[in-house]
Amino acid sequence: MSGRPRLFPLTWPLLLELLLGIGIGVIGTALAARLSDLSGAAFGIANQVFAALFVLFRVIGAGVSVAVTQALGAGRRDQADAVARAVVGASTWLGVGGACVALLAAGPLLGLVNTPAEVEPLARGLLQALAPALLLDAWNANMSSVMRAHLRSREALGVVIVIQIVTLAVALLAMPGMGLPGYALACACGRGIGLALHITLWRARLKLRLRSADWWRLVRAPLATVLHIGVPGAAENIAWRLAFMTSLAAVAQLGALALATHAYTMQFLHVILMFGLAVGFAVEILVGHMIGAGELHAAHKLVRKSLALGLVVAFLVAGSFALAGPWLLAQFTADAEIIRLGCTLLWWTVLLEPGRTFNLVVINALRATGDARYPVIAGAASMAVLLAGGSWFLGVHLGMGLVGVWIAYAADEWIRGLLMWRRWATLGWLPHARAAHRRLRRAQVG
Repeated sequence: MSGRPRLFPLTWPLLLELLLGIGIGVIGTALAARLSDLSGAAFGIANQVFAALFVLFRVIGAGVSVAVTQALGAGRRDQADAVARAVVGASTWLGVGGACVALLAAGPLLGLVNTPAEVEPLARGLLQALAPALLLDAWNANMSSVMRAHLRSREALGVVIVIQIVTLAVALLAMPGMGLPGYALACACGRGIGLALHITLWRARLKLRLRSADWWRLVRAPLATVLHIGVPGAAENIAWRLAFMTSLAAVAQLGALALATHAYTMQFLHVILMFGLAVGFAVEILVGHMIGAGELHAAHKLVRKSLALGLVVAFLVAGSFALAGPWLLAQFTADAEIIRLGCTLLWWTVLLEPGRTFNLVVINALRATGDARYPVIAGAASMAVLLAGGSWFLGVHLGMGLVGVWIAYAADEWIRGLLMWRRWATLGWLPHARAAHRRLRRAQVG
């Protein structure tokens, strides 16, 4: 690993990037809540549907980082560049598709999650207004993944900082007069500037100059490498998202107050999980380079140390948020019942988040070795039974409300996390890592 950065120098830019990305969602929720708790609920549920559509980009996003890092680790810069160009064209088609779905099917999508009648018009208008941002997100997300795979995390962080500053400035100016559509306008402005910056950085830092055909052409060979990892990765993400949307439908069944509480508390959950996710992304990048270079023992050692770090950080961060719960929730609402229930959920989060860390760190490591199918196969049943079914059974059928939903979340994360760790600890990933390294060596020789 000489000449390559260690975990922490790669992790902190990723952490700041993720926190800034989620921070605008938290601020947007707070601005929406100032309009009314109804607007806060609409913002929360529309953003969840928006996030579900974003899963489309995981078809290539889950594989681009692995394909590029493995190629770079093996000294195949030409192959890494071919993957990067191919991903831009694929992002265009996926982004256009996602935008059309958001624009034309917003009502039915919100109906699938049992959006309350009083919330639906506001949520539908916001989701439709966010459609252009989906196309821009497709480009930005995958171009940023390529930057990070080249170990350009600081530059990627700089782009995110600019995006969020622009988004926040426009949201503060537009939302008081325009309401929720003002947030969509802010997202489009920020992401548009982000795309321009990514194009500039690809030229200046990666020496990659995009041709006009790169924006729409689908190149089979590089995309096949990406899809080998991306399709199972997307399937795992889609399975989780479908299960989560089912749980969200259960929350909506509990009423507008429960939906608002869920929306506010989820903002803090998103911030908490960013710490584990930053470690997971850094591990994926480093393990990908190690697999390409054939350093399998070093990869195993890195994952074990990173998981231990992630578990400690998850517990400490979740505990800090639980302690600060009354003050944090008061920034969103003055409703005493929402604050009380939200604080209870934050304490359950102290149990939930260490379990999630197994998934955030180990699944990314498995994917980086080429072992992308196991997380889908092992995790799908847990997501369906515990996350989706458990939310309805505990929350609605047994009348435990949001506490029951949070228990279902925690049970699912721990079961899946322990299954992933068993796969890593028993070296089930090793044949995939060796096969990836052999494939890259054959390509180099050829």
